[in-house]
Amino acid sequence: MSNVDSQPSLSERGDENVLVLDKDGTSADVHDMARMGKRQETRRNFRQITILGFTMVVLSSWEAILATSVFALGNGGTAGLIWGYFIVFIGFGFVTASLAEMASMAPTSGGQYHWVSEFAPRSCQRIISYIVGWLGVLGWQSAAAITIYLSSNQIVGLIIMHNSTYIPKAWHGMMIMWAILAVCYLFNTFFSRRLPLVEGLIVILHVAGFFAVIIPLWVMADRSSASDNFTLFVDNMGWNNVPLSTFIGLVGAASCFVGVESGAHMSEEVRNASQVIPRAMMYTWLGNGLFGWIMAITFCFCVTDTLSILTTPLGVGFMQVFLNTTGSTTGATVLTVMMLTIGVFACVAVMATNSRQLFSFARDKGLPFSSVLGTVSPKFEIPLNAVYVTVAFVTILSLVQLGSSVAYMQIVSLGTASMITTYIISISCMALKRIRGEPLLPSKFDLGKAGLAINIISLIFLIVLWIFAFWPTAPNPTVDTMNWAVLGYGIVIIFAAAYYFIRGRHTYAGPVEYVRKSA
Repeated sequence: MSNVDSQPSLSERGDENVLVLDKDGTSADVHDMARMGKRQETRRNFRQITILGFTMVVLSSWEAILATSVFALGNGGTAGLIWGYFIVFIGFGFVTASLAEMASMAPTSGGQYHWVSEFAPRSCQRIISYIVGWLGVLGWQSAAAITIYLSSNQIVGLIIMHNSTYIPKAWHGMMIMWAILAVCYLFNTFFSRRLPLVEGLIVILHVAGFFAVIIPLWVMADRSSASDNFTLFVDNMGWNNVPLSTFIGLVGAASCFVGVESGAHMSEEVRNASQVIPRAMMYTWLGNGLFGWIMAITFCFCVTDTLSILTTPLGVGFMQVFLNTTGSTTGATVLTVMMLTIGVFACVAVMATNSRQLFSFARDKGLPFSSVLGTVSPKFEIPLNAVYVTVAFVTILSLVQLGSSVAYMQIVSLGTASMITTYIISISCMALKRIRGEPLLPSKFDLGKAGLAINIISLIFLIVLWIFAFWPTAPNPTVDTMNWAVLGYGIVIIFAAAYYFIRGRHTYAGPVEYVRKSA
């Protein structure tokens, strides 16, 4: 374990003082790491602007709502997409505020499992934080897999757009996924020190790309009826229940905001993290959320025939809209390549985030082979072994689409449900402390007297999303179309609980124990 006691003093560092102080960050960062009983092993490369760029690119909400629009168009129609996204946007405002407060109290790569360990009742701190740690690993690893998969689909769509005789095979998509994965690996290893700069440049493309896409859609596209777009909720999947169908469609919108706490998992690489991270989270939620809603409305006005978009031979609905709008493969290609570039570097950022979360959990001895996974490479000053695990996980998971691409898309539900669970549990712990009147840690993002109300609203909203994350997209599902997220979710819960009682309870003390030792 990387405890503070094992960290050399400044006097022992001699001529390395300047270098190490830069690595340690500000005095507030040093204090926070000491309080949590952690040693600074990674370099704090990120500043306020660069971490904001990083988190904006991770979420990429306007790009994500286009990529996942099929969920809401199938369940809820255009009105379901517009208002469903808006409801999720507002709901996640409360969630983000709740998480941001905790991120300021305990700015650590561990995120939710660490917060649960510190804030849960003493009697259940260890087991609950252990389960949350496993669900966090599942959620972020799933996020890496699905972002890479969505990018690979766009490449396949581009090939079809330029060669209508091309018939895509499942293994083609798998090989494209591996190519994107290789790019992610390179930027998370050899170019890791340049990651803040790279993501800073990509966020410029993220903002510029928004206008580059939306202006042609506003100017050139045929428009559908405003009244239909805003008021006509449609059950295209045959549930015979429009409200139910619309609620199921919320999962797609939720996937645009899940991961809003990504900056928290990079805390140990951010200067002045306790102040910078919560603000980056809130700015990311607000900026990306507004971009996403404007894009959702614009996209819906450009969908004159919902079924043709859902069944497009390109396999990607928004690409068909681009083609219909511009009337040329060149125009549609330019817009898609812009989206694809942002998507690939979103994959890079997601891999960076999930490797830090996995590293932190291993550092606290929550995973098998923790002594290997919980280490930082002296050369790269990043958790290199955790990056390798992510590469291996996505490689293995890519084999699923050889059997069913529909089943692979259910990873969206699996990742969403896992992450929502970690949000529910961590926010519940904070709400309980407030209800009991227990003292809270100091926070530079203090919710004050509104804290309990914000926490409770967050929980109600998240529980609704959690329930519908496990529903299939259509009634009477077959083996191929069933939402198997509940199976994957259940397997991880059962495995984590079994491993805890067999071994974890002997090795995993939970972050709170190191906090107490350092007090």
